[in-house]
Amino acid sequence: MTNDMTKGSPLKIFILFSIPLLIGNIFQQLYSMVDTIIVGRFVGVDALAAVGSTGSMFFLVNGMILGLTSGFSVLVSQKFGAKDEEGVRKSVASNITLTIISTIIITVIALLLKNTVLKLMNTPENIFNDSNTYITIIYAGIFTQTAYNMAAGILRALGDSKTPLYFLIISSILNIVLDLVFIVNFKMGVAGAAYATNIAQGLSAILCIIYSYKKFKVLRLKKEDFKVEKSYYKKHLNIAIPMGLQFSVTAVGVIIIQSAVNVFGSTVIASYTASSKVLQLVMQPLISYGVTIATYAGQNLGAKKFDRIVNGMKIMNYISIVTSLIAGAILVFFGKYFVMIFVENPTAEMIGYTQEVLNYAAVFMIFLGAIFIYRNVLQGMGESFVPMMAGVYELVARCIVAFTLPKYIGFTGICLSDPIAWIAAAVPLGLAYKSKIKQITKEKESIAI
Repeated sequence: MTNDMTKGSPLKIFILFSIPLLIGNIFQQLYSMVDTIIVGRFVGVDALAAVGSTGSMFFLVNGMILGLTSGFSVLVSQKFGAKDEEGVRKSVASNITLTIISTIIITVIALLLKNTVLKLMNTPENIFNDSNTYITIIYAGIFTQTAYNMAAGILRALGDSKTPLYFLIISSILNIVLDLVFIVNFKMGVAGAAYATNIAQGLSAILCIIYSYKKFKVLRLKKEDFKVEKSYYKKHLNIAIPMGLQFSVTAVGVIIIQSAVNVFGSTVIASYTASSKVLQLVMQPLISYGVTIATYAGQNLGAKKFDRIVNGMKIMNYISIVTSLIAGAILVFFGKYFVMIFVENPTAEMIGYTQEVLNYAAVFMIFLGAIFIYRNVLQGMGESFVPMMAGVYELVARCIVAFTLPKYIGFTGICLSDPIAWIAAAVPLGLAYKSKIKQITKEKESIAI
């Protein structure tokens, strides 16, 4: 069912929308977590390092895909908020067309450049072949990730966050089963993990697309719906390209950090991989809040209910701060136990490296929450330039850290890279939101006069 966010209690809307989204995001994280857990336990530390060393490369491409598909769905939510059914169909049709074209281009470029990127990242020789095998298979299956993100984005734009969750649960269970079969039974190593991920993600995409067509009349597109005015494509691209670039720029920063980590060898790479997976898991509530506020802002902007956006942001900020504090406490007090999930009998050295990363992240978690909230509310209101530039600020901060601090304070410099980047992005995003609200308020007052 659709969900009209232009009326009712914002807090109730946020809870009902974000909880299914959160559960879905956690299950989505299980794809990569299960891969690393099973690879680490049944294949070894070097194999875990190989999968982990490609994490930033996966984020680079998946981030671009997520940014584009999320951007393409913003116009859908705005048309839905404005009660414009014809506009919804046209925006969905142009969304599909642009997604297909983008997928082909991204897949070709990713496969052509993967070896070069692995070398630029200082990937150790002892894990290079496994890293190359894993990321090649993942990149070849990019279309499964794109299809799911597109379909899920459209459903969420209509206010339905539950359906993508159900299909992710199914595919996550399948992913676990296939991981065990391919890696443990068939001894396929890292290749088995990659195949399992693609197959499971493909299933969730197929189920999501079929459900969308059968359940929602407005999504039963006909040939004439694809005869869309150029204005729709222009609006999609004006929002989506900066969002895609913003994710990609952030990913480039992560690649730079991974390059710095790779210099320390397999043990540190495996430790950093474990800490990154844990951090990605605990930040899922913040990511869910971001998607929620983007949909909320998009629908209310379309309905011209600007006061609801402001009130909703106040509530969401409180939720984000409390969640960040709880997540930080979990990282500090339970971080050392998480590494045991990924590696059987980890050394004290591995536990120490992992805990150090998590401790620094915990202290600055509030800034990470602010990034998700302010970036997404701006994007939901159609503002894409500042969120993209915030990604650039993150990149610059990470580059400075990667090329300076590790030389003087070693691995601690790596641990500080994310927190410093979060601050560099959160501050301008917060200022941009305040500026946008002032602009809207002035426009509203001038119309009233």
